[in-house]
Amino acid sequence: DMRFSPDGKRLAFSVDNGKGTDIWVKDLERDTTSRLSFLPGINVAPVWTPGGDYIVFRSINPASGMYGVRSDGSGQAQRLADGKTSLTPFSFSPDGKWLAVRQRGNHGSADILTMPVEVDAGRGALKLGKAELFLGTPFEVTGAEFSPDGRWLAYQSNESGTSEVYVRPFPGPGGRWQISTGGSAPRWSRNGRELLFLGRDRRVMAVNYTAKGDSFAAGKPRVWTEARLAARSNDYELAQDGKRLAGIVNDDADIQKPFP
Repeated sequence: DMRFSPDGKRLAFSVDNGKGTDIWVKDLERDTTSRLSFLPGINVAPVWTPGGDYIVFRSINPASGMYGVRSDGSGQAQRLADGKTSLTPFSFSPDGKWLAVRQRGNHGSADILTMPVEVDAGRGALKLGKAELFLGTPFEVTGAEFSPDGRWLAYQSNESGTSEVYVRPFPGPGGRWQISTGGSAPRWSRNGRELLFLGRDRRVMAVNYTAKGDSFAAGKPRVWTEARLAARSNDYELAQDGKRLAGIVNDDADIQKPFP
């Protein structure tokens, strides 16, 4: 659950202490780490607002739901949506007006929804509007990520029988383009025309792309780094400079295990 702040100076992540899971933030310049969430249970999936003032996350506890909290630790976390719909945040649009989330449907699969976002200046708090379905299928769809210009959503789906990364225009309608040949966890580069994803062997891959009008064209996937994520880890984050990754790696024995 690693996420760089919009200015690249802080990293949010979740930590399991054996009794629960909390959101922490590391100041990369000062090399200090602070706990951000103080709710019971499991608190995961931190996502920064584009301005960096707030972090939205999912909490699984007696008062489950999506919460928002100021990233500087001031004030208490406020529940933005209850837990009845099992919403998990993934990405804000660059203008901060939309939040892409995953919802576990009644049919057992997961869908992608978008929620309008407002900031209540008087109360200094976020407000979420009614969720709108972006992509609903009988398959497992997750990992929705807005492109840097806000015109595209990358996501992963197992509709082909294996996990693949796709791109669709936002808000749609439009076509659908498959990016990977076995992949998950898409991440957009903020300073270039690159889209990254995690390959089957847990190496991070990259493709160059061009986008004109409603058309999206991706190049051939290539290895971005030879480093591999640890087994059971399906998350990483690309820094704002496009040159560094945050990820979890393990010892050599673990690296050699086949990707599930």
